[in-house]
Amino acid sequence: MTMQNGKVALVTGASKGIGAEIARRLARDRFSVVVNYARGAEAAEGVVREIEAAGGTAIAVQADIGDPKGVVRLFDAAEQAFGGLDVLVNNAGIMKLAPIAQMDDAGFEQQVAVNLGGVFRGMREGARRLRDGGRIVSFSSSVVGLYQPTYGVYAATKAGIEAMTHVLAKELGPRGITVNVVAPGPVATELFLGGKSEALVETITRMIPLGRLGQPADIAGVVSFLAGPDSGWVNGQVLRANGGTI
Repeated sequence: MTMQNGKVALVTGASKGIGAEIARRLARDRFSVVVNYARGAEAAEGVVREIEAAGGTAIAVQADIGDPKGVVRLFDAAEQAFGGLDVLVNNAGIMKLAPIAQMDDAGFEQQVAVNLGGVFRGMREGARRLRDGGRIVSFSSSVVGLYQPTYGVYAATKAGIEAMTHVLAKELGPRGITVNVVAPGPVATELFLGGKSEALVETITRMIPLGRLGQPADIAGVVSFLAGPDSGWVNGQVLRANGGTI
C-alpha cells in the first residue's frame, strides 16, 4: 500500500459486515481509518490488524452511537490519534422487524436511538468538527421506496436520515463539505441474512434484476467514490445501490 493521503476517515459500526469492508477500502484509498465498534472488540482489532498488515493506518475505538455521549468520545479519540477528521461514514445501525401493530416500545425506541439518533449526533458532531472540504456519508436503505410489511419502524428511521442529509448538505455546502446517503438493497451480511430462511433469501434474490445479492465490497466501492475527490459535485443525494431492485 502507498503512503497515507493525510486524510482521516471515521467509520461507525466497522467491526464486521459492510462497515468492516468500508474501513478496509478507505484504508486502501490511503485514509487513516478509525474503526468504531459498540461491542466486539476482538473483531474490530482484527480489522485494524488487516489494515496494518496491508500497510495502512487504523485504530479501533469503542463507542455506542446510541449513547448521547458516545459520538463525542469517538470524535475526541479520532482527533487525539490523528489530529482531525475529513470523512465521517455513518454506517452503524440495527434492524428489528415486526408489523407496526406488533412492534413494542423497546424495539421502536432502540431503532430510533441508534439509527436516527446516532446518525443525527454523528452529523451534528461532523458539522462542528470535520475539516473544510470533508465528506459525510450516511446509510439509509432501499426499503425506503419499497416499504414492505414489517419494515415500518426501520424504514421510518432511514427516511429520517435521508431528510437530514438533504438539509445538512445545504447547511455545509459553503464549507465544501458534501453530505450524501447510500441506500443499499439486499446485501449478504449477518444483518440481512439473520432469521431468514434459505427459501426466502432465494425469493428475494430473484427479485433483483442483476440476479444476485449485493456484497459488502459493492457498497464499499460506492462509499469510496463519495468519500473521494471524484464526487466533489455530488451533494445532498441518495444513491440506491441495490442491483436495480427499485
